[in-house]
Amino acid sequence: MKVAVNGRFHAHRPTGMQRYALAVSERLGNRVECLRPPMALKGMAGHLWEQTVLPVSAGKRLLWSPNNTGPIAARRHICTIHDLIPLDHPEWFNPRFSRWYQWLMPRLARKLDHVIAISQFTKQRVQELLRLPASSITVVPNGVEPSYRPRGEEDIAAVRGRFALGRDPYLLYVGSLEPRKNLAGLMRAWRIALDRTPGEVTLVVTGATGRSAVFSQCDIGEIPPRVKFTSYVPEADLPALYAGAMAVVYPSLYEGFGLPVLEAMASGAPVITSNNTSLPEVGASAALYADPRDPEALAAAIENLVGSDSLRARLRAAGLARAGEFGWDRCAAETWRVLEAYA
Repeated sequence: MKVAVNGRFHAHRPTGMQRYALAVSERLGNRVECLRPPMALKGMAGHLWEQTVLPVSAGKRLLWSPNNTGPIAARRHICTIHDLIPLDHPEWFNPRFSRWYQWLMPRLARKLDHVIAISQFTKQRVQELLRLPASSITVVPNGVEPSYRPRGEEDIAAVRGRFALGRDPYLLYVGSLEPRKNLAGLMRAWRIALDRTPGEVTLVVTGATGRSAVFSQCDIGEIPPRVKFTSYVPEADLPALYAGAMAVVYPSLYEGFGLPVLEAMASGAPVITSNNTSLPEVGASAALYADPRDPEALAAAIENLVGSDSLRARLRAAGLARAGEFGWDRCAAETWRVLEAYA
C-alpha cells in the first residue's frame, strides 16, 4: 500500500482527536495500512515508538499522522494538525508536555510534505506559529457520525435512566475536564443564572478528568447547586444525551474545531458556545455565542435560551441544517485527495 497511517491513536481512549483518526482511517479502508504499536504505549513511551520504530516501519511509503504529531525522521509525511494549543497556551499543560511540543512541532513542520488543518482558524495558527506557507496547508473540516441525530422519547428516557437524570429539563456540557474547556467559567455563569432560570433545570457535566501527565490541574472552584457530574460517557450514549438536552453549553476558551458543537447540532440540541477561535466558524449562524471569559454574558445567554421556546426551536432547526453540511465520508474523501496527490 502506498500510504501508511500512524496508528498511535489506538492506544488512547477515543475523545476528539482519536475519534477523528478512527472515523477517517476506517473510511480509507484498504487503501492504507495502519501501523500500530505492539501494546498500549502512552506518554513518552508512545512518543519514543513514534519517533523511532514508526518511520522505519513506514519505509518509503507516504506516512499520514492524523493526530498532531509524528516522526521527524519519516521520509515522506503528511500530518493533520488539529490545534497548536500547547504553543499558544503552554500554561494549560504539564510543563514537561509543553516543552516537548514546543521542541517538536517547529522541527516536524519543517519536514512535512503537507499539512491538513481541520479549520481555517487552525490553518491561520499554523501559518503564524510554524511559519508555513498557505499553499502547504489544506483545510479539511471534521465530520459527524450518522448516529448523531434526533432521538425518540424511548432512547432519551433510557439514557436518562442510565445516568440518573430523572425527568427534569437539563442543560448539557460535554468535554474533558481540562483548563481550556473553561469549567470554572461555566460554574460561575451557572451560579449567576440560577436565580434567572426555572428551579427544575439542572446542568449536567459529562467528561473525564484530563491526564495529569498532559494537562495542568483543572480547579473549577465551588460547585453551585443543580449541577450533576456523570464522568466519562460512552460514545454510544452521547447522541441520546445530546438529543434530550434543553440546550448544550460549550464555553471553551480555545478549539481547533469544536466537535461537540457539531454533534449537538446534529442531535437536534440548541447550542450556546464561545465567540472565539474556531467555534463561530463551525457554528456559523446556527448557535448562540457569548464571551467565555465573561460569566455575566454566558449567564445571559443561558437565561435567554432557557426562557425562549421560539429561540430554541429556531436554533434547533438551524443546527440540524448546519450539521448536514459536514460528514466523515466527505472528510475522508477530501483527506484521501490530499494523500493521493503525494503518494
